Amino acid sequence: MNPARPMGLTDPAIVYVVDDDASVGEAVTDLLGSAGLTAHLFPSAEAFLQADRPDLPSCLILDVRMPGMSGLDLQRQLMALDQAMPIIFMTAHGDVPTSVRAMKAGAIEFLTKPFNDNDLLDAVHAGLEADKLYRCQCACLAQLQERFARLDAREKSILNLLVSGLLNKQVAGELGVSEITVKVRRRQIMQKMQAGSFADLVRMMETLRRS
Repeated sequence: MNPARPMGLTDPAIVYVVDDDASVGEAVTDLLGSAGLTAHLFPSAEAFLQADRPDLPSCLILDVRMPGMSGLDLQRQLMALDQAMPIIFMTAHGDVPTSVRAMKAGAIEFLTKPFNDNDLLDAVHAGLEADKLYRCQCACLAQLQERFARLDAREKSILNLLVSGLLNKQVAGELGVSEITVKVRRRQIMQKMQAGSFADLVRMMETLRRS
């Protein structure tokens, strides 16, 4: 898989900002807008959860302490809903235990107000790049799973034996077929999996087994 290129200003992406302090939220969205980023502001975690969100690379700038659902509560809720995204926490009441919990749960940054604009922008770009890469990996995995699903039962049996290290002749003996049959099936498998080489095929199967 090719590494994702740095996200440019024209790439579609959204930065969500959740803060009950309107002045802070507006200042953050203005900063993001000045950097060419699309930002959506929400006054609460509940409002964010209820909103429709486009299927685009995104990250979340999230206040820790808010009335109702806290930032840490929202982080846990997104994970439970399988909607996790890179999170940048910001707070005026930073403390070590809170930041440790946030980072252990997957947050990419924990900023204490007032923070440096460049620190926030750097974290946002890192978050968007991380989400873009994650989406790319998910798309590639889905393609591999789709290709593997197109193989028939005999092809899957041959493939599993081949990637385990057996030679064509040994695979033929295991399955009670001719070596020619295994060679023909091997070519068909390579085509269906869109593998450029046998080494590619082995890597594909490792990726599928880890998923």
